Amino acid sequence: MDTFVNFMASTAGRIVRIVAGIALIAVGLGVLTGTTGIIVAVIGLVPLAAGLFDFCVFAPLFGRPLSGPKIRAGK
Repeated sequence: MDTFVNFMASTAGRIVRIVAGIALIAVGLGVLTGTTGIIVAVIGLVPLAAGLFDFCVFAPLFGRPLSGPKIRAGK
């Protein structure tokens, strides 16, 4: 799983998280209706924020730091 965490902390991983977050928000607000759409849009804020602010929410599950720069530095 270190490979997964390292990828998510990379520039490409950040872009994937940002795009996934935007996609979830768009689907939640544009495609789905009612409460389900709002929930999906709010969930989309997590990967969007993680990509924009450079943290990886999965890393602590594998004993790695939350901070993207610390993951890339190997700390």
